[in-house]
Amino acid sequence: MKVLVSDPKAGNVTTVELEGSKARPLIGREIGHLVDGSILGMRGKKLKITGGSDKDGIPLVVNIHGGAKKYVLLAEGVGFKPGTRGERRRKLVRGRMITDETYQLNMVISETENLEPSKETLAKEIETGGKDGGDKGTQ
Repeated sequence: MKVLVSDPKAGNVTTVELEGSKARPLIGREIGHLVDGSILGMRGKKLKITGGSDKDGIPLVVNIHGGAKKYVLLAEGVGFKPGTRGERRRKLVRGRMITDETYQLNMVISETENLEPSKETLAKEIETGGKDGGDKGTQ
């Protein structure tokens, strides 16, 4: 599976190839879900699934449930650009769920987690004796 990750702040796109078991955490997710970036080697980032296509170039469409192919009547949007005003056409599209047949996946960096704790957080941890707030050895 080829994953294209776009960074709107930097304005660049990174391509990551996932093969076999490395793609398993993405199977079953849908367009619009947030995914942890560590799956793709981008630790500390949240990625939003925005679209994709299968090996034949059939696009994933948000408003179709499941991951199967289906002929739907389209007037605009993903998979169809009308030539004239009011044109509609029946086109083959795939549902919004990511399956084993998904070849390309589009993602965008949605959020970046703060990997370094702030000074206030460090001071609070020192005062309380750690993140859990107590001693593990004494009971």
